[in-house]
Amino acid sequence: MFPIRDHNPSGRTPYVVYILMTLNIGIFLLYWPIMSEPYRIAAFFQDWALIPAEVSMGSKPFGLVTSMFLHGGFLHLAGNMLFLWIFGDNLEDEMGHGGFLLFYLLSGIAAGLAQVISDPGSQIPTVGASGAIAGVMGGYLLLFPKARVDVLLIIIIFFKVFTVPAWVMLGLWFALQLFNGATSTAGAGGVAYWAHAGGFVAGLLLTLPLWQRRGGPQFWQKTDGKPPHPDAVYSRSTVPKVRRRR
Repeated sequence: MFPIRDHNPSGRTPYVVYILMTLNIGIFLLYWPIMSEPYRIAAFFQDWALIPAEVSMGSKPFGLVTSMFLHGGFLHLAGNMLFLWIFGDNLEDEMGHGGFLLFYLLSGIAAGLAQVISDPGSQIPTVGASGAIAGVMGGYLLLFPKARVDVLLIIIIFFKVFTVPAWVMLGLWFALQLFNGATSTAGAGGVAYWAHAGGFVAGLLLTLPLWQRRGGPQFWQKTDGKPPHPDAVYSRSTVPKVRRRR
């Protein structure tokens, strides 16, 4: 189950989202030729990924940032860019271009620190924009808990698109990260669940000042938790995309 679009059109062109997507895709394509060479790609990630043990010892702190622009494969990249495309434009609309970029980077750094704290002795490289994008999802949940999100459910050969409130989709995603983080073995490779959870919480906290300026609980009461503008309407025949307000 994963989202394919929301019904929350943005009011401005999300230039920062476009730039972030371009950087992530461009950097991935640069090292794509060595992905099939285990020793070279391992050495590359050792230099530029987040290594919790090294950060714990004060070495290579830049990995907290550089790791946000590295991915372990095409599907890893595609999934992250899909989430950024769907949820990022609305936060950039609310925060402004510079504010959103700072928010994104801080969320990613917080996510990396959460991963370091969860297993400070780990030598396993951590890569991906997932932590920063988790922050975007946390901020989106705070501002638009009842925004409508179209979700694609795949069960073997059964495909179904249905619409759920953002709080259902994002809340389930966050709960899954907590569950998997709590039940996974420390030091094992795989998904950095604690980075996801940490980024999500950081995104919520970083968005709190904006939410308060919008009126806090009164902002939710005015809009019933929905975006403060008409929903985007999609026909079933259109290619999924996120619309901007005109």
